[in-house]
Amino acid sequence: MDKVGIPRSIFYYYYGDIWKNFFDYLKVPYLISPNTNKEIMDLGLKHGGDEMCLALKTYIGHAVYLKDKCGYLLIPRIDNFGLENQTCTNFLSTYDIINNLFDTKILNYNINLNNNETLKKGLTKIGIELGKTKHDINKAYKYAINKHKEKKAREITINKNKLNSKKTKILLVSHPYNTYDDLIGKDIIKYLEKENIEVIFSDKFDEKITNKLSEKLSKELYFKYSKDNIGSIVYAKDKIDGIIFLSAFPCGPDSLVNELVMRKIDIPYINLVLDGSSTFTGIETRLESFIDMLKGGLND
Repeated sequence: MDKVGIPRSIFYYYYGDIWKNFFDYLKVPYLISPNTNKEIMDLGLKHGGDEMCLALKTYIGHAVYLKDKCGYLLIPRIDNFGLENQTCTNFLSTYDIINNLFDTKILNYNINLNNNETLKKGLTKIGIELGKTKHDINKAYKYAINKHKEKKAREITINKNKLNSKKTKILLVSHPYNTYDDLIGKDIIKYLEKENIEVIFSDKFDEKITNKLSEKLSKELYFKYSKDNIGSIVYAKDKIDGIIFLSAFPCGPDSLVNELVMRKIDIPYINLVLDGSSTFTGIETRLESFIDMLKGGLND
């Protein structure tokens, strides 16, 4: 059986564990692209358009890396999680972008809860395309979802416990595909931890709670992942010392939502917007100043 290629970007940071456990149960071979490196970034910059955000360019780089190494690429199309929980256009258009750029086979499914198109139906479609029985697919889906829920529960507990830390606490407000990407967020996390900062992650709370709490900052938002992120600010605001907003240039939802939120909060914050030419040296200087300000304020 041909390998299924899984780009380590965007969707991977929401569904990677589910996909891996699903394919493992069905004994479907797969290949995950490596952590983002200069080669992958350069491939993304080469094939991506100027108007695309850094995260989407990175995704394209991962797809290019995989396309000649696998029989298929797994690329979903995610439209919405209900009327008031839309995704940005990247989640909807990535399939079409890759399909138009390259001659490669794509395993695709839709998530559109307005049309009753669910993850379960999507993975069932993928399983059938790979020649698996509905009985085995159903068991694989349950296995993957249960493993994902267990891992998510552990991550939420760890993240919530950090709010009681005696260290200086900073909430990192960002999408996971930026936060945990080696060329976007990883160095920032490493630097903060080196400076003895307790890093709280906006994506590691119960999204049902944070999504609802976002209404305290804005009732008009309809981007699901942005609502999850800013709801974490409301959830953690009384226990954190500062906030880092981290986004990839030129992210449309972040440029709108982060600006809106920054005008409404009274917590010290810094806004970091990274593009393909960003160097960590300049970011480090800004982080150092921000941390000094926080620790100085705590000592006054």
